[in-house]
Amino acid sequence: MGAFLRFIVVLVVLAVIVAGGAWFWAGRSTGPTIAIRQPGQFVGQNSSFEMVVEAPEGKFSSVDVIVEQGGKSFPVFTLDQPQGNIKQESAERIYVMRPIGKKALPDLQAGPARIVVNASRPVFFGLRNVSSSTTHDVTVRLDPPQVTVLSTFHYINHGGSEFVVYRAAPADVESGVRVGNIEYRGYPASGIGLTSDPALRVAFFALLFDQDLNTDFQVFARDPAGNEALAALDHQVFAKPYSKSRIEIDDRFIGRVVPAIASNSPQEQIPTDDLLSGFLKINGDLRRKNNQYITDLAKKSAPEMLFKGAFQQLGNSQVEARFADTRTYVYKGKEVDRQVHLGFDLAVTANVPIVAAERGVIVHASDLGIYGNCVVIDHGLGVQSLYGHLSSIGVKVGDKIEKGAEVGRSGMTGLAGGDHLHFTMLVGGQQVTPVDWWSTQWFEDRVHRKIVAAGGV
Repeated sequence: MGAFLRFIVVLVVLAVIVAGGAWFWAGRSTGPTIAIRQPGQFVGQNSSFEMVVEAPEGKFSSVDVIVEQGGKSFPVFTLDQPQGNIKQESAERIYVMRPIGKKALPDLQAGPARIVVNASRPVFFGLRNVSSSTTHDVTVRLDPPQVTVLSTFHYINHGGSEFVVYRAAPADVESGVRVGNIEYRGYPASGIGLTSDPALRVAFFALLFDQDLNTDFQVFARDPAGNEALAALDHQVFAKPYSKSRIEIDDRFIGRVVPAIASNSPQEQIPTDDLLSGFLKINGDLRRKNNQYITDLAKKSAPEMLFKGAFQQLGNSQVEARFADTRTYVYKGKEVDRQVHLGFDLAVTANVPIVAAERGVIVHASDLGIYGNCVVIDHGLGVQSLYGHLSSIGVKVGDKIEKGAEVGRSGMTGLAGGDHLHFTMLVGGQQVTPVDWWSTQWFEDRVHRKIVAAGGV
């Protein structure tokens, strides 16, 4: 009996040791992973807090977020009362978004503050929790920026461009013009030679062909905390008619363009066994991707105005198609697609020199899907020009080029039915009619007049 009792005691002791070891090692497990996505350095009137928290199997005991400032704590989020945007990003990760600005936390004051996140997860069959925490220092910034429009008489053609001179402060604000839901970046006026006032800004903007004539125009200034100020932009819009056309496509045409474009765009998986399907994918999906790429090129625009006057139209050319021409594509008597042609098709004889419409820097010089061999020139301040369907390209990215210098030779690459140049202008990455830019009167009245009035030459 004594031996049996000793055996039981040994088993109990071993069990306690094993349980104690398991308890100890469970306590050494890592707590949840915490990653704060927003805010950055600043918190403003309407800032948001965003984070992801991750734990094995997505099991959490608690998740709490507070803001500490001046000895006070302001609750932002708790897992017990998960109000607001919370979602399961994966089996192990949750995403939390909550308002964290002055409007959500009225007692928040301008100055330094700290965001504190604590999270824990269960271990050892839920009998114990392991925790982790992180902090993020921010500056609360509550005063809105200042923005004032200086230039006058902003007349804009539907589908066309305009120019504004304004003042925005303080120095670190992001500013520009908002037309509907599209923002056009503003640039320091030092880019046009005006250096006397560091708050002076300039911006080119547009009213796109498919935007309503009554679309709102506003000059905005937004600081890093998200505080925003708006100023009305006096303007007058002029309606412009746009054409509609019917384009017959046949097997000969799609048999020429589809395989060529497919071979130059292998990542798109364009079908070549069914040429009509391949054409429709090119004319739709690839067109949208090409145009998004063109829009993104605006990010590479120089902060200086590299051009000095009106742009040069290709000489001795005949206009085959105009800007914002709505095209209906017909195959074997049946309508198969509709697209809008955002440029001018300028017909010339084969293999003639294509020259730069104004001075600038090459930001694209290679195949671009529907545009074939294509060159895009950056002229600064968000203004760029595009030359498509070239038979050959004579420049490379990074080249500085003068007005009238050759960029390539005319051709019929890409989605071209014959030898011609597809030319368009871009403002902030948005395609606009070149007609304004070809006009010396437009440039003098819409741009140069305002520069002179602001103290430039």
